[in-house]
Amino acid sequence: MNQSDRDFLAGPGPRLLVPGAVLLPEGPADGWAVTIDDGRFEAVGPAEELERAHPQLPAVRLPGHLLMPGFVDAHHHLTQSFGSALAFGEPSEIFRRVWVPLEGALDEESAYTAAKLAALEALRGGFTTVTDAGTRAGVDVDVVASAARDAGIRCVLGLVCNDADHEDAKDYPAVLEQAEKHLARYDGEPLIHPSLAVSIPEAATERTLQATARLATEAGAVVQIHVNEHLAGVERSLVRHGLRPLEHLHSVGALGPQLLAAHATMLTPRELTLLADTGTAVSYNPVASAWKGNAVAPATSMAERGIRFGLGTDGTRGDGFRLTEAAEFAQRLAYGLATGDSSCGAGWTWLERANRGGADAVGLGTRTGTVAQDMAADFLLVDVDTPELALSWDLPWELVRRGNRDQITAVFVAGRLRMWHGRPTEWDGPALVGRAAELARAAVARANVTRAHPTSTASRALIRSQDRSTAQ
Repeated sequence: MNQSDRDFLAGPGPRLLVPGAVLLPEGPADGWAVTIDDGRFEAVGPAEELERAHPQLPAVRLPGHLLMPGFVDAHHHLTQSFGSALAFGEPSEIFRRVWVPLEGALDEESAYTAAKLAALEALRGGFTTVTDAGTRAGVDVDVVASAARDAGIRCVLGLVCNDADHEDAKDYPAVLEQAEKHLARYDGEPLIHPSLAVSIPEAATERTLQATARLATEAGAVVQIHVNEHLAGVERSLVRHGLRPLEHLHSVGALGPQLLAAHATMLTPRELTLLADTGTAVSYNPVASAWKGNAVAPATSMAERGIRFGLGTDGTRGDGFRLTEAAEFAQRLAYGLATGDSSCGAGWTWLERANRGGADAVGLGTRTGTVAQDMAADFLLVDVDTPELALSWDLPWELVRRGNRDQITAVFVAGRLRMWHGRPTEWDGPALVGRAAELARAAVARANVTRAHPTSTASRALIRSQDRSTAQ
């Protein structure tokens, strides 16, 4: 595609796009097209039929491109982008030593910039929706909303409702009052979708866990809670409640379709049954498991048992194709090798969970995640005329195992062109990156971050020094 194609795609008005293929829930459809108007897919069908039905619309032909749903990141921490690399080589539960102090060091400008930087990386990687699990920065959460809105990405925006430290305090009603205001604050917003959040089950009182579940259900929103992520968290819950975290949530009535359980890597067979029976959704975060986790969520078992789940980055890296690969790869290593399962759900499972399944998990299943009539026009144009994908035999598998973000020509959110060949179309991406680098250095210097390991360069020097000492 050339500059004139870009200019037309970025312009206003209804459009008729005729790509090489359209990725539907049942698979890629050659010779199909879409019409887009008012931020949604007005029609999806065979190109010849749509061209006859809309003779007034000039057809934009996109040969060699796949039009597919944008990726949905079911678990993110947008204001943690300044410290992403601080997690490398670190053990589990780094939130205590890295994320809490780092977010505590953010002011309004740095929180906004960190969130917009995370949104930029997400858009570059093909994500059209990100799910923010709530910031610990001491700023109005609308700062994060503004960053997402200005970046042009759809955002499920969590408000942290922790209150375990105030169980007997008079300010308990304030937590629920703030939750109600947050859920009503973004009525009519096209890109911001409010959500409630609790860091971990022990961070909220039982009445708040119950109340947030009720409020979210009434508002058609989700409650995000980190659940059964690390062995330390499971053991804390056993000591405090005599129950594992997921069991504790069930005992207080907090499981259900409104709950988005982040990670859920350490599940017993009974807990899988609880998830299936209650309709609770899960964010499966395979890269986070590889980088700092104790286990890999049994996602293939979840899929087989009809448990709702999407894929999340947990802020690790914003690349949708690499996330789908990690989702399948982690299942293969953790479960498939031991059982001789060479498919582990096949390519379509992970593509579906990265878009339609993810949208359902975060409460947006009727709005986005699928290329279908009346759904939001959140989609990608992916160059499939490449050495990796041109000789296609099974496109869903190939997208999972061989696709990469360099093949994403364009990213659309709500029908508007947001990214073109990895660069924002409506704002200055390089300028943001430059400012983020300045603010990040200052924020990390202010924060009392504690790392268990030195940087890789320092570690290498230390090992060489020890080797020299041993040799002497």
